[in-house]
Amino acid sequence: MANTIDDLLRIMATLRDPVRGCPWDVKQDFASIAPYTIEEAYEVADAIDRKDHADLRDELGDLLLQVVFHARMAEEQGLFAFADVVAAICDKMIRRHPHVFPDADGNLRGIEDADAQTAAWEELKRRERAGKGDADMSVLAGISRGLPEWQRAYKLQKRAATIGFDWSDPAPVLDKLEEEIGEVRGELAAAARIGADDAAAHAANHVRLADEIGDVLFVAVNLARLAKVDYSQALRGANAKFERRFRRMEALAQAEGARLDGKSLAEQDAYWNRAKTEDKAGLL
Repeated sequence: MANTIDDLLRIMATLRDPVRGCPWDVKQDFASIAPYTIEEAYEVADAIDRKDHADLRDELGDLLLQVVFHARMAEEQGLFAFADVVAAICDKMIRRHPHVFPDADGNLRGIEDADAQTAAWEELKRRERAGKGDADMSVLAGISRGLPEWQRAYKLQKRAATIGFDWSDPAPVLDKLEEEIGEVRGELAAAARIGADDAAAHAANHVRLADEIGDVLFVAVNLARLAKVDYSQALRGANAKFERRFRRMEALAQAEGARLDGKSLAEQDAYWNRAKTEDKAGLL
């Protein structure tokens, strides 16, 4: 007999039982579980990226468990239950898709295309915030501060673009990126001119350097957005490529009876170039 969501809810309740439950599960709270929730969401994305659908099934189960875990803790505190979570998201999806679900009078709101739907979605969210008493009426209101910073940068840029504050294509963003990199170079050059014993000047320079590097990263997100490249996916690809090539470097050194940490930077670069050539040839 197939398990149901009710079975999962019962399992979670048993795990959280103070007497016969699991000691680890019992001692958790919202804050301690939050990092696992984030981790599971990333593992779902990783399974999708790898096109591993069997793993995706399992990772979605792990993510669902996180929702059930939080809902169970909320129910124990008399805040809400899993059924309330389901009801809230159902209501929200119907409310935010008036072009799909008719209103009480049976009317549908016309939406021209996906861009129009995005604009309508943001307007509905703004009204919902206002209905909850949120006085922040900025175009940028409601963008979560709990997002990974690259993702928050993307959302800030995309929201600003809804009122026309945006570049039309990636070309000028490249110019802006070069400008920001030049400012990083300027701070690095300034640091080299500061006396070794001038701690205050070094600290101030470091603050400015962090600020300029932040600008480079923000513009890089903007470049990816306007080029219609998924920043997260691109970075995952770069990470995978680096790992693949670095592991090949280690293997090449080991085949010669050596270790990378015993080699000079020039020798390590030689291994890197060999690994890069093999990778580009599709040999890794």
